[in-house]
Amino acid sequence: MAESVPCRGDVTWTDPSCPVARTLDLVGDRWSLLIVRDAMDGARAFTDFQQRTGIARNILTDRLRRLVERGILDRETAASGRRQVYTLTQGGRDLFAVVVALRQWGERHAFAPDEHHSELVDEHGFALAELRPTNSLGTPVDSSTTSVRRN
Repeated sequence: MAESVPCRGDVTWTDPSCPVARTLDLVGDRWSLLIVRDAMDGARAFTDFQQRTGIARNILTDRLRRLVERGILDRETAASGRRQVYTLTQGGRDLFAVVVALRQWGERHAFAPDEHHSELVDEHGFALAELRPTNSLGTPVDSSTTSVRRN
């Protein structure tokens, strides 16, 4: 069972009953997802995130604070005692499939056919299989074969 993401009272839900809207309220801005992406790729320190993203210091400070407050990142003092380091919480690690889905969509739709881009590979150097949602029987589904049930 995934851990729940604790949130402070400063989050205003765009659509309180929609999981997609709530997720976007928590991590939906460009910088937050790029910070999560880089944390998945080994970034830990403020300077790591700043160098990888090119984000302005004030915006990075704000996004790191929000991601900690919202339970996506943990912050602790480094062994040296001189800086803070950030690690993904279980909730942050659970965003891996989201980042992979965005990456795969981008590979299909955001690049020209002959345009070069980075590639996510597994521990053996092979490209990941395309993420595809399936139903409870393992049959592929899409927006024409699913619906939202309102509780």
